[in-house]
Amino acid sequence: MYENAFNSIEKDLRAEEGIGNELDYVEQISWVLFLKYLHDLESDRRDQAALEGKSYSPIIEGEYTWDQWAAPKQDGAFDHNAALIGDDLITFVDQKLFPYLGSFRQSATGPQTINYKIGEVFTELRNKFRSGYILRDVLELVDGLSFNTQAERHELSQLYETRIRRMGNAGRNGGEYYTPRPLIRAMIAVTDPKVGETVYDGAVGSAGFLCEAYDHMRSDDLSASDYETLQKRTFYGQEKKSLAYIIGIMNMVLHGIEAPNIVHTNSLNENVMDIQEKDRHDIILANPPFGGGERREVQQNFPIRTGETAYLFLQHFIRKLRAGGRAAVVIKNTFLSNTDNASVALRKELLEACTLHTILDLPGGTFQGAGVKTVVLFFEKGAPTRDIWFYQLDPGRNMGKTNPLNDDDLAEFVALQRTRPNGHKSWIINRADLDQETFDLPVKNPNAPQAMALRSPEEIIADMLARDVETADILESIRGML
Repeated sequence: MYENAFNSIEKDLRAEEGIGNELDYVEQISWVLFLKYLHDLESDRRDQAALEGKSYSPIIEGEYTWDQWAAPKQDGAFDHNAALIGDDLITFVDQKLFPYLGSFRQSATGPQTINYKIGEVFTELRNKFRSGYILRDVLELVDGLSFNTQAERHELSQLYETRIRRMGNAGRNGGEYYTPRPLIRAMIAVTDPKVGETVYDGAVGSAGFLCEAYDHMRSDDLSASDYETLQKRTFYGQEKKSLAYIIGIMNMVLHGIEAPNIVHTNSLNENVMDIQEKDRHDIILANPPFGGGERREVQQNFPIRTGETAYLFLQHFIRKLRAGGRAAVVIKNTFLSNTDNASVALRKELLEACTLHTILDLPGGTFQGAGVKTVVLFFEKGAPTRDIWFYQLDPGRNMGKTNPLNDDDLAEFVALQRTRPNGHKSWIINRADLDQETFDLPVKNPNAPQAMALRSPEEIIADMLARDVETADILESIRGML
């Protein structure tokens, strides 16, 4: 229904000189979509209030409402005489609209309100349209999109996800915003969050984990109380980067979460020793950035001090997890065997504070553009580890843009993980058998089929000489027949 509209919007964006890459496309379409979503949301709320005989106070007022500046209409038809265009439109957006919406951050009653989210989004974002004519075309296309029904929002969410995936494949820093959805779904299938539990991602990126968790937990027969719980008291995230923050907000909105509980902050700035029970969550799903170098003042917030961003996040997640809570976290596979003090100390803490029950070893190329191999750690908090089930994922092909990970690749892992059997791709290591000094967790499959023994050079040379003799005899026989 909306595929053509999205394609037309992209075509317009590619003609805009202020927008140069896939990250810009997603960023700029996000703020326009966000304002159209708010317009439809306010229309619904106004109609609902009228039905109940109540008054309604709009969030956005006056000349800043969508149907005043973006899509003015007369008798239901677009009013081109009233619509701003060209430099007048760009001047209005840059000098009036963005400052007005950005001011909501100061006037909002709290950081969890939709007003505060609007303020943050339009404080952090910058309009990159330079042509008011191209922006006018985009506004008219977006005005044709509707967020009124679940089916419409679902289609828009799928189209938006496609653009995020392209952004992730585009190189540069795009990959850090995108975790392959089949991998996310497998992680959720194993942790299996239930209504009434809270789900947290401290490096939320495009909010892929929270959106997929929402799809996993919702059903058509949810009670009104459970639906409200999913909307308001289930999904929590934090994100440091501005672009990821707006993408995460927009992605959750399109998936049906009206006021996402995503906070624009660096999770690592929180001292883990200050985390209290009220701050903890039942489920943690995350793919934190790795390879970063955190400053010393950030490292001060952690008992195991290291500049490796992923190690700090893992400490953060362990302490954010409630007793009995379940977690699935992506991390570089070097974490399993590195011998530096931080790696050893963190492995020891993980094994002692949590039940690390499963390690999923992912093939190279799972993350586009990432030059490292990764694993997923599955653990529960509250009891020390007794044994660990390893599963070595082998899709039987090289991974890449044209051959990305899919749900079928992970189906066997999800099915076997419930019983953790030994097999040619899986095995169990007892904690008591680990090196008690290094807690090394090597991914060495003892059940892998033995490769055929290589022949010795002497055997190869003997075979070649034998074939030469045989060839000479054949040629001599042919000569005799001439």
